[in-house]
Amino acid sequence: MKKVQRILAVLGVILLLGLYLITLIFALLGKDFFPMFMASLFSSFVLPVLIWTYGFVYRLIKKNSSSRTERDQVPTSESSKDTSSV
Repeated sequence: MKKVQRILAVLGVILLLGLYLITLIFALLGKDFFPMFMASLFSSFVLPVLIWTYGFVYRLIKKNSSSRTERDQVPTSESSKDTSSV
């Protein structure tokens, strides 16, 4: 799992660097490329926010599902004996 996360992180960095480079190129090309410049500028702000949001929501869902499974586990017979003797 760690290897997959590293690969995805490297791909994300390459994607963002490429997006920043394209934004710079469109800015230098002039007025003819203004709509593409604005689209790439918008994407360079929105894409990192979306990536962060997806990761944040994933961690929340994963955390809730793991705590729910721990709570729903049936106690073993040894633990029920311990509670009845108290």
